[in-house]
Parts: sequence; structure tokens; C-alpha cells
Amino acid sequence: MVGEGGIGRRTLRWAGRAEHLGGMPRAAVFLAAGCFAKAVAALLNSTTVHNADTLLRLVSSRPPTRPLLTVSNHMSTLDDPLLWGFKGFPSADAALGRWVLAAEDICFTNIFYSYLFRLGDNSSPSSSSSSFWITDQTNFVGKCIPITRGAGIYQEHMNEALEVLSAGGWLHTFPEGKVSQEIAPIRRLKWGTASLIVRAPVTPIVLPIVHSGFEKVMPEKSFFGRRPPLPLCGKNIQIIVGEPMDFDLQGLRRTAVTMSQESSTFRSYGWPSLPPDGLNEAAQRWLYINISDRIRTVMERLRSFGSSLKKVEIPDLTLL
Repeated sequence: MVGEGGIGRRTLRWAGRAEHLGGMPRAAVFLAAGCFAKAVAALLNSTTVHNADTLLRLVSSRPPTRPLLTVSNHMSTLDDPLLWGFKGFPSADAALGRWVLAAEDICFTNIFYSYLFRLGDNSSPSSSSSSFWITDQTNFVGKCIPITRGAGIYQEHMNEALEVLSAGGWLHTFPEGKVSQEIAPIRRLKWGTASLIVRAPVTPIVLPIVHSGFEKVMPEKSFFGRRPPLPLCGKNIQIIVGEPMDFDLQGLRRTAVTMSQESSTFRSYGWPSLPPDGLNEAAQRWLYINISDRIRTVMERLRSFGSSLKKVEIPDLTLL
């Protein structure tokens, strides 16, 4: 059971509470990480963002009780925090900063890592990345929720993610589940993100984001077959922000019940029935697959759009 023994004892949930030491450690961590992201994404490399206003608006001025769930592809171990390092984004503001799911066996392996990754909770007590100088998988320190890989979508820490959404917070996920630096279509999405959309008391605003270029800033195999010790410079980064997605969950639930009655035998994971209408496991599987496929389709369209932008030749104005 998560929270008992081994790694579970080191998740330090108390360190993420807003009142911890007056919020000073949280502010310091976000300031440092935000400055790092700005330096790499906006100064040392060239970052172009399409539809940035939509992301900025939803992060800073959405209704206080409406949660935001951003999803993106996973091209490098520095996607987070660099994804939030472009000009104009409040990346050093801990109050506006995102929550993110982080692999427990990588980011919470000892007390020091756990403390850094936990800092930053703005709510009531309640992949697989960390900072590149700390572990071999990277995520923005602070406001991280530990996830035990292989423990399924109903593991205990997923309830923490639901609490973030319930409080109207911002949660970011990498639904592909792992880093891939291949220039290829968006891979099949894991069901965890879809389950959060369905289970959240208030349906979150779902905002898809697709990016490229981070795989050049932090390539997996460039420094003696390993990642470089520091981010590379002079690369072009592209971030495509989509439009908010709407999900008719009531209609989808009704369809899921009908489809589950027609489904064939499948391997059971022992999932509990899903309130408020007691959806069985077969209905849940249909629901999660359907929502995941819709998100993947939109993300693939954004990826194709980004690829088309790269092919547009920019004229040399000095010749005009």
C-alpha cells in the first residue's frame, strides 16, 4: 500500500502544504526553477509559442473553482520546467504554478528529493522527471505528486491529483507515460489522465499542448551515449497550444453503460464501481479508452500543424 514502508514513507506530504515554514521554501524553489527555465528556453534557445494567450488566460484568470488539466507529449527529461519558460509566462510564481505527476521510484527515492519535489502546495492538506542535476529523469521541483508506476489508475496518490482538481488547481500530465525522442505520431495514451477527467467532482478544462525541440536541448544520447550534463544551446523550440476540449461526460457515461453490455470478456483489474451511477469496470474501460483516443487525436492534429509551420519558408527580408 502506498504510504507504508520503503519509498512510501518518504513522500513527505506535509512538505507541500502552503503553511510550511511560511511558504518561504516553496517560493525559493519556484524562483530558482523558474529562472532556470527562463534562461534555457528564452535566452539560450529560441522558443516560439502558438496560441500562448489561451494558456496564459487559463492559468491566471479562469474561474477560481474551475480546474485546469493540461496534457502534452513527452520529448525529453527537461520538458518540465522548460515548457513553462517562454517569455511572458509566470514560471517563477508558485501560486500559479502547475502540479505534475512524478514517478515515485525516481523523484522520491530519499528525504532530500522528496522534500524538494513536494514543496509548493496551495491547496488544503491533502513519467517520471526531476531536475536534471538531481536525477537521471527530470521534472520541475515543487508541487509534484508521486505516482507508483505499475500500481494502476486507482492507486492512493491519484486521490491527491483529484484533490488538486477538486480545489480548482492546475494539473499537468504526460499521458504518453514516458519520454520518446522519435519524430513520430503521438503514442497511445495511458488511461490515468482520462480517469482523472471522469472522476473529478468538477470537470476540468482540458488543454492539449504539443511541443518539439526539447529533444535537441536535452538529447538522450549525445554525450558519450548519454544525456549531456547541461542543456544544449542554440536550438529552436516550438510549443503549440491547442484549444480547450469539451467532454459531455453524462452522455459518454450513458454510452459506456450500453457498450459495456455488449463487450466481450476482458481481463479484470479489480476496479471499484464508479460513482455516482456505479459504472462497472467494462464501462469504465470504454470511457477511458474513448476519452484517451479523443485527446490523442487532437494532440496529433496539433503535432501535424506544428510540422506544417516548420515547412513554411521565411523570406529573407534583406533581399526585399
